[in-house]
Amino acid sequence: MINEDDKLPFTSHLEELRSRLITCFLAVFIGFGISYIFKEHLFQILIRPLVTVMGKGDKLVFTGLPEAFFTYLKVALLSGLMLAAPVILYQFWMFVAPGLYTRERRLLIPVVTLSSVFFVGGALFGYFIVFPFGFKFFLGFANETIRALPSMKEYLSFSSKLLLAFGLVFELPLILTFMARLGMVSVELLKKNRKYALILFFIGAAILTPPDVVTQIMMAFPLMLLYEVSILGARIFGKKKSDEDEAEDDNEI
Repeated sequence: MINEDDKLPFTSHLEELRSRLITCFLAVFIGFGISYIFKEHLFQILIRPLVTVMGKGDKLVFTGLPEAFFTYLKVALLSGLMLAAPVILYQFWMFVAPGLYTRERRLLIPVVTLSSVFFVGGALFGYFIVFPFGFKFFLGFANETIRALPSMKEYLSFSSKLLLAFGLVFELPLILTFMARLGMVSVELLKKNRKYALILFFIGAAILTPPDVVTQIMMAFPLMLLYEVSILGARIFGKKKSDEDEAEDDNEI
């Protein structure tokens, strides 16, 4: 039977989690409210890569009466999440920090910060590099008898998924370096499995991107480069003998 003293710590953690989740939701709500004021301008920024490759006079359309309204709502929500990201990351850090060793706390702040940088870098790569080439490829199927009429809803769904995919795949060096730092992988293991990683990159690119070779290659090649960066990061920041000794001292404490 669990006594009352054993329940209190768990109840306390749940109360803290509830408080931090409420703070995160409030941050998202405030970010959403601010973003909704500029919803049309934000959507114009999002569609700029498509508009620049569209023919003269071509425009996006909406095929349902509420489509434009809900599209703007989704754009404002996505922007609100981005604005609230620092608050969400801070709340996450404050919640998990008490349960970590000293060496793990020193790693978490740089990892959280760099993960945000890598994610934004991947999304920007997709926006500025991949989008123009990909959209030009798709619009190339239009001719005298076929006209492209992209809708607001479809474009938002398509572009947001691609931006998310590129943001996530750019986390690869950070994830592998962090795993190397914890001793979960080694430089030798990463080098040995390079050819298998290459196959997985092309399979992953085929799953995450639209079914065209151009976009898949434009995701797979950066992944190959990021894998090499991961090997370099593992070599520099990988777990060393001194780190193992420090971990043993933490366990003794």
